[in-house]
Amino acid sequence: MVMDPEAAPGNLELVRDFVNTLEVESETDALSSPQALAAWLRAHRLLRGGTASREDLEAARALREAIRALLLENNGIGLRRDAARTLDRAAAQAGVTLRFDLSGAPRLEPAAAGVPGALGRILAIVATAMADGAWSRLKACRADDCRWAFYDRARNHSRHWCSMEVCGNRTKARAYRARRAVAR
Repeated sequence: MVMDPEAAPGNLELVRDFVNTLEVESETDALSSPQALAAWLRAHRLLRGGTASREDLEAARALREAIRALLLENNGIGLRRDAARTLDRAAAQAGVTLRFDLSGAPRLEPAAAGVPGALGRILAIVATAMADGAWSRLKACRADDCRWAFYDRARNHSRHWCSMEVCGNRTKARAYRARRAVAR
């Protein structure tokens, strides 16, 4: 089994995969319809049967972009604005609550079923990663035309782009051309 070097550890990979359902550069959205949302959630074992509505699709897309805003903030770009309200709304609709297993270990769990419960499971992973410290390494690419979620494995948490070879080079080339244009 070959590990994806970009994969986030444990359940945090699900959050990275969820955010990356939208490819900003190509404007390709894996959550293109309620049916596509339900299929994605089922494929990731978040939804057992059932369907998704247009409202569920809008809620999922809003949650995805709120999480992306938090990932951009992890990368030094403050775009949080309405993210907290969106996250609060999704948590309330999912009925995310603190539960304890038989050993007394705490976990966050949605009380709702269906798509709201599935989105609540994603929120629970986010909250757990924030609590255990793994969250700060999950970032969104700084490139405006990318915004891809990636896990920063750099020793000093210094990555800015999903790929230095693509987004990093493009950004540096643009900055170089801009400096040369001003110098003329």
